[in-house]
Amino acid sequence: MITRIRAVRKAKGLTLEQVGALCDPPTTAQTIGRLETGTRTVSVKWLNRIARALDVSTAELVALPGQSVGPVAALLGPEGARAPTRAMTLPPPLATEELLGIHVSASIGDYRNGDAIWCRRIAPDAFAGALNRDILLPRPAGRFLFGRLIGREGGRLHILPLGVNARQLVLTDPPWGAVAVQLVRQL
Repeated sequence: MITRIRAVRKAKGLTLEQVGALCDPPTTAQTIGRLETGTRTVSVKWLNRIARALDVSTAELVALPGQSVGPVAALLGPEGARAPTRAMTLPPPLATEELLGIHVSASIGDYRNGDAIWCRRIAPDAFAGALNRDILLPRPAGRFLFGRLIGREGGRLHILPLGVNARQLVLTDPPWGAVAVQLVRQL
């Protein structure tokens, strides 16, 4: 099995030690390094553990036969665009069962018309970890609320909708939520 653990870790700007500390239970940088390089067998249990630490789906850590990747031509930062010092690739977004999509039909907030927002479904006990992130929440009668989760008091969630002069809304005991994790934008 070929893994993309190293590519995903580096794309997130994390060190081996940081990933090891984020694992539950924590592990050593040496163990993460061995799993990345293939000197230690990567089990499904380890893939799930590392995926949770990196906040990605397990499928994003595995290179599947016939799956395409795109070469990275440049790195973009405050100093401008520069060529990478070594060959790098980017996998395309993978749809999984835990992901839900949002199509932006009109520009609002940070999102533009035509954007695709991928959200990872979470249970109510994970709402605290979604503070200060954009989240999709179900409302009665097939409606939804999308905005920034700015507070939580028991079962009450405080959401700041997107847009200018938006007022805070409070939603009580939603059965699930979906945190925005990836934005795909056509140029």
